[in-house]
Amino acid sequence: MRFLRAALIVIAAVSIQIQPAFCVDQDLPNILIVLADDLGFSDLGCYGGEIDTPNLDALAANGIRMTNFYNTGRCWPTRASLLTGYYAQQIGRDRLPGIQRGGTRAKRPGWAKLLPELLKHEGYRAYQSGKWHIDGTPLQGGFDQSYRTSDHGRFFTPKRHSLNDKPLPPVAADAGYYATTAIAERTIEFLQDHTANHSGKPFLSYVAFTAPHFPLHALPSDIEKYKTRYDAGWDVIRQQRWDRIRKLGLLKGELSQVESEVGPPYHFADALKKFGPAEINRPVPWNDLTDEQKQFQSDKMVLHAAMVHRMDIEIGRIISELRKLEQLDNTLVLFLSDNGASAEMMVRDDGHDPAATPGSAATHLCLGPGWSTVCNTPFRRHKTWVHEGGIATPMIVHWPDKLAERKGSFCESTAHVIDVVPTIFQMIGDRKKQLQSENKHARPGRSLLPLWQGEKIANEPGYWWLHDGHRAIRQGKWKLVSASNEPWALYDLSTDRCETKNLAESNADTTNSLKTSWQQLTDQFIEIAKENFAKAKK
Repeated sequence: MRFLRAALIVIAAVSIQIQPAFCVDQDLPNILIVLADDLGFSDLGCYGGEIDTPNLDALAANGIRMTNFYNTGRCWPTRASLLTGYYAQQIGRDRLPGIQRGGTRAKRPGWAKLLPELLKHEGYRAYQSGKWHIDGTPLQGGFDQSYRTSDHGRFFTPKRHSLNDKPLPPVAADAGYYATTAIAERTIEFLQDHTANHSGKPFLSYVAFTAPHFPLHALPSDIEKYKTRYDAGWDVIRQQRWDRIRKLGLLKGELSQVESEVGPPYHFADALKKFGPAEINRPVPWNDLTDEQKQFQSDKMVLHAAMVHRMDIEIGRIISELRKLEQLDNTLVLFLSDNGASAEMMVRDDGHDPAATPGSAATHLCLGPGWSTVCNTPFRRHKTWVHEGGIATPMIVHWPDKLAERKGSFCESTAHVIDVVPTIFQMIGDRKKQLQSENKHARPGRSLLPLWQGEKIANEPGYWWLHDGHRAIRQGKWKLVSASNEPWALYDLSTDRCETKNLAESNADTTNSLKTSWQQLTDQFIEIAKENFAKAKK
């Protein structure tokens, strides 16, 4: 157990040691980070899904697929970690025990700068398009141009969106607007403007789609494509995904059992009533549903697939623009999701009209735990939980100039969104120490460049989770996890990635060591939070 304790201490107290094996010997590369919202681990074709995603599949075929990459299990903490390199709890963007402040309304401390602010020292220009969900505004966070979509529940008729931090007028119902397309179009506009006016500088483009987050709003042409694809039901589709995952060689082990008594993380009885008698909030066996329920549930997954498919189309347009601008080879492209697929079921914004066409602006349908279980195949649980279904994300890495020899490969090393900022620091050479920012709190992540090059790391660092009372820590092959108000469970993820065999009792020493390490890190983050909020009061 000594190696476990030693490695976890590194997370808590030791600065990142930039590894010297990788150096940049040409012009600074561009960076494109594409973030999906509530996408399941196996939704993409290249991760075993049946949804048509040819553009992302092509990036994967010519790049690297990570199989052990993690987010935080929820949208706003992931965004905070992705763009700062810290755990969200370290910088006040998620709650900690005994700390009243923290979360979606909390402000980061001044030392927790966003990536665009740090990259300005190297001459980067930065562009944001899509969902924000971070404190402050994009331009305050260092972006030079921004199209911000604040109406996450209105894909067709947003009332709150802004360009360069200035409000835009509401979109009329007959305007032909669709959020996924609009986010991509603004991204392309920013890239074209950059080429025309700032071609001598590298760029960071952060594209944060709202798809496939609820409500399930999709374009009619995309809906038609998937019209009957899910009539077989969630039991069959889940098994088919698992078969493809194993055929691809992505994961080993056994498929987790469906947790039929685990429903949405928050219960909204009124919403369930509004959805009507065909809705169900548990992943029961498909054959237990009535014909009406089967059709209703099938239609919902059609909408989810249509949203993912459209997102892939728009990503393809962005990639085509980079190719047209002769920038694709020198651009690091990262694609990932902010959390696993969502079992949430609620009604917001303009409400839900059960008589309206499914997927239209007047509806507010949610995926629910039946199909969320499928989208997170082969893992357990959903968004908000920190079991693998909530925190495991597809992660595609594409960079022809530096990683061409690794195209089509898998990277099985464990990694986390906190590692993205240190990776970019090393990628650009970290030639100016301002990139590390002037603060006493070292970033807990590490550079992933050596892993992408195929290096094997003997003792991988550990990772820590806490959200809504759900807790986890992973070190090497071991993961200790507990749903809120439930006992700790221990899993050997080297043979049991799907968390099916609890080894807590038979490996008591490992369990106790990881519990201690989790608590030590939690206590450390609580002290940092107290310090942050004390300074904020002055």
